Amino acid sequence: MSNINRRTLIKGSLAAAVAGTSLSRAAYADTDPILLGVSGPLTGPNAQYGTQWKQGFDLALDEIMAAGGINGRKLAYTFEDSQSDPRQSVAIAQKFVSDPRIVLELGDFSSPASMAASPIYQRGGLVQFGFTNSHPDFTKGGDFMWSTSVSQADEQPLLARYAVKGLGLKRLAVLHLNTDWGRTSRDYFNNAAKEYGAEIVITEGYIAEERDFRSTLVRVRDANPDGLVLISYYSDGALIARQARQIGLKQVICAASSVYSPKFLELGGDAVEDVHVGTRYFPEDPRPEVQKFIAGFKKKYNGQEPDAFNAYSYDAMNMAAAVVKIGGTDRRAIRDAFAKVKDVPSVIFGTATFDVATRRVKGAMNAELVVRKGQFALWDGKPT
Repeated sequence: MSNINRRTLIKGSLAAAVAGTSLSRAAYADTDPILLGVSGPLTGPNAQYGTQWKQGFDLALDEIMAAGGINGRKLAYTFEDSQSDPRQSVAIAQKFVSDPRIVLELGDFSSPASMAASPIYQRGGLVQFGFTNSHPDFTKGGDFMWSTSVSQADEQPLLARYAVKGLGLKRLAVLHLNTDWGRTSRDYFNNAAKEYGAEIVITEGYIAEERDFRSTLVRVRDANPDGLVLISYYSDGALIARQARQIGLKQVICAASSVYSPKFLELGGDAVEDVHVGTRYFPEDPRPEVQKFIAGFKKKYNGQEPDAFNAYSYDAMNMAAAVVKIGGTDRRAIRDAFAKVKDVPSVIFGTATFDVATRRVKGAMNAELVVRKGQFALWDGKPT
């Protein structure tokens, strides 16, 4: 085939693709639901978070539709299972970008999985709304990256202040997931703890699939800390706490907000008693946004208590609805609408407005908790 014919064929293919996209958008303009794409884990080691996301999404959608939908239209989502694996999130990004029905993407669960896919969303002009992506660099991927997740640069110093200034701990052992999220969180925590006057006597990373922490905990015991800090998710955090108590470690344990879940209490049992947790969400908060969410969640899910990840996804769907009401179904208009939404009711923030410079929301609520009698309770302010 000659170069001229090849160029003609490529131009013709591109024209057909553009025409096909236009026809697809027109076909879905007035009749079908406005469709969001979700990339997140439904199987694999983080599958529980995808389940929690769906609960929050569905509750929010019930309320959105009861209030008239999006200018009279239904809002819906399609959920693709990434297993929170960067290879899968990239493939999903390619699928979503090429599907003209998808007007906005939510996810992925972990920052590494999301950031691997960010270039595809940026080039494709589709907003990637990483509502659990706390890595400080996530929103630096481009002007189509927005987040309601509190950055680790903001969150980990709060945990360090709680451990050092609040609880009076001076010699800390830090155990962290050996992922990009875990290492970044570790660095922000360690730097802040040192500024508050503490010494980091040992730092140990572990992989997500690890289940036997005893050799690590022996090294921790030999370092003689007065506190253990867990930068973990709730399943591995609970397991570490159990094994720490089994080998005789009685030191105070502090944990990042990522362990905050009823499942942490269920899996940890007596071993997580007196564990201290900083969190963005606490159900005893009297704010109307929180109490409305909890009442609606319990009603929909037969009395089940919601946790932070249910709240994150509930807030994310409500934010998505607010943005789509302004931006319609045009992808670039939706990107621009993130800078225009103001004071969206939110469980995590009270009301949420984006800082356009960082493309994040500032002002998250912060609660300092401790596990007492098998339940999370507000810390009484007394050092250990």
